Amino acid sequence: MNGWIILALLFAVAVAGLWLLRVRGALLQLSAAALLFGCAGYALQGHPFVAGSPREAASVEPALPLRDIRHAFFGHFTGEESWLSMSEALASAGDTEDAVGVLQNAVGKYPGNPQLWIGLGNALVDHARTMTPASEYAYRRAAELAPGHPAPPFFAGLALARSGNRDTALAMWKEILASAPADADWRPLVEDAIAALNAPPPRQPTGS
Repeated sequence: MNGWIILALLFAVAVAGLWLLRVRGALLQLSAAALLFGCAGYALQGHPFVAGSPREAASVEPALPLRDIRHAFFGHFTGEESWLSMSEALASAGDTEDAVGVLQNAVGKYPGNPQLWIGLGNALVDHARTMTPASEYAYRRAAELAPGHPAPPFFAGLALARSGNRDTALAMWKEILASAPADADWRPLVEDAIAALNAPPPRQPTGS
């Protein structure tokens, strides 16, 4: 069975367990985000992505789910939600090219919106399975439009980590954490991201 499917099933079971334990609201959201980072950390350790490697259609993996993490930084009810949800739905179905197209149209209509630029950066990384000059530009543009906001460097760091550049990602996230207010809702996400990349790689099974 595909490793991502297994991770998705484990994630769903874990979230259901939290729900049964009456974990609700922001705590449930942050807990789910922490679980996502655990899944991402496992994927990073066990399946490094190689830039420029051709992909067969049958081997395309679904996009990394980022909606809950995005909501932690920007909230649930924003004007950009319809664009981002549409793109994320396409990406989760494996249609990363159209997912990019949706957000290219969005930033064309609203070029001053940093959240849409971050979404475009994420979509481009999902499509290429690595950081590209286009995704770097999207994150940089978001940072220019929202100076001091933690989301652009956070998602840029995540893209770098997914591309195998863990040291730079850790440096970026630690810098965010150093200036994060103690009561920031998104602070646990950054802490969990750092912990996920600092975790030791999973032990490979040994032959009998």
